[in-house]
Amino acid sequence: MTDLAIEPWPEPPLAGSEAAAVVGALERQRATLAWKCSGLDADGLRATLGASTVTLGGLLKHLAHVEDSHFARLWLGTPVRAPWDSVDWEATPDWDYRSAAEDTPEELHALWRESVARSRAVVDEALRAGGLDQLGAFTTRSGERPNLRRILLDLVEEYARHAGHADLIRESVDGLTGEDPQG
Repeated sequence: MTDLAIEPWPEPPLAGSEAAAVVGALERQRATLAWKCSGLDADGLRATLGASTVTLGGLLKHLAHVEDSHFARLWLGTPVRAPWDSVDWEATPDWDYRSAAEDTPEELHALWRESVARSRAVVDEALRAGGLDQLGAFTTRSGERPNLRRILLDLVEEYARHAGHADLIRESVDGLTGEDPQG
């Protein structure tokens, strides 16, 4: 089993800069997902709830993909790295969710942690170079480019949605409930 517990528990600043508030909210959502997926064996990470096929392992792998793709594609304008670059997303749009059952808990946790570490490094560098208004490299068909604020807020939304899924699945596995490990 792998433990992803976060210490100390991240709290967004009560009165900080806009960048600190946005990044702090994202870090809290990342920590919530890590906590909900911590300490489980492969069976725990493969558990589903009701008719859904979503698993905690699938959420870890999906969010690793979201971390890598948002910053590679939208911010840096670079191709995504392995394993995402070899997937036929048209043929298997939910590959990240399905293929997670083939990975060990250690592989899933490492994949997610490494993706988050890359994202943190990109965000830290971007914030040092400017602020949230900087534009990413991706350009839409209409010529618009996302700023760093939008990319970070999209990640907060993605994590918040999936942290809710993780809450329900984890409670069904072993009864773990709550908003953070302290309480």
